[in-house]
Amino acid sequence: MTDYVEDNSSVAGESVLVVDDDPFIARLLEIELKAAAYDVRVANDGETALNLAQERSPDLVLADVMMPNMDGFELTRRLRQDPRTAAVSIIMLTARGLSADKLEGFAIGADDYIVKPFDTPELLARIRGVLRRAREMRAQSPLTGLPGNVRIEEEIEARVERGAEFAILYADLDHFKAYNDHYGFMRGDQVIQFTARLIEEVCRELAEGEAFVGHVGGDDFVIVTSPALAEDLADEIVRRFDLESPALHDEEDRQRGYLAVANRRGEPQQFPLLAISIGIATTARRAFAHYAEAVAIATEMKGFTKLTPGSSWAIDRRTS
Repeated sequence: MTDYVEDNSSVAGESVLVVDDDPFIARLLEIELKAAAYDVRVANDGETALNLAQERSPDLVLADVMMPNMDGFELTRRLRQDPRTAAVSIIMLTARGLSADKLEGFAIGADDYIVKPFDTPELLARIRGVLRRAREMRAQSPLTGLPGNVRIEEEIEARVERGAEFAILYADLDHFKAYNDHYGFMRGDQVIQFTARLIEEVCRELAEGEAFVGHVGGDDFVIVTSPALAEDLADEIVRRFDLESPALHDEEDRQRGYLAVANRRGEPQQFPLLAISIGIATTARRAFAHYAEAVAIATEMKGFTKLTPGSSWAIDRRTS
């Protein structure tokens, strides 16, 4: 029988910012975390920690709650409010095990909460768990459940390194901002989910396992498939989107054929109904040295096809 062995390793390069006004505890944490292969920085107060995090965002902040000037709660609030640090994982340390403190910490965005004195192996396990969940969230879109930017990059880069033939379809929605402004963000999220399911269904039916579908974020999607399937997939996605997307609009707007949205000065403007644009880059005519090169070409073609009214797609046929 094989014994179960827990994976106690950290991911190389993951960084932790330790924030504690007690020099002894801060030094102890620094030693233990460096021994576990983390990149560690130390701050002795919340203000210094905030400045360090804004200069170079860490993967995780390990912050004491009770500190002078700026306590751990205020530090957490400030980190969550700043776009540069909003996605940072945060574990709070406190000498008080009060439920009210824990609830406040979670309410303002802390990921976990540990009471002093802590057991070092437990602390390291909590850190690994929080960072693992953060990696998983980055690898998957929470809105659509599709692979996110990390997995998209890995998928394309793997094909580039193997020298495999592939095509990238970069799709996004036309007039999506106007739709959001008109109907609200909840309806906008539903449109993104609708588009994700539509693309998945088309790829499942036509590609039969030969296509990877990822969600870049917002209303942007990437499909990685074989060059032979690229144009058929783009054709069918455009056809089906135009067939089904009118139902995403209210009857009055469908009949009128446009959305009436006020600009910042309150002046009414007319925007077409939703459409989808797809740019295609393929190794059928050129080789790509890096995933970013392939994505840049697909993005360029997407921008080109957006100049055409309504849903459409364009493929790069240049040979260099």
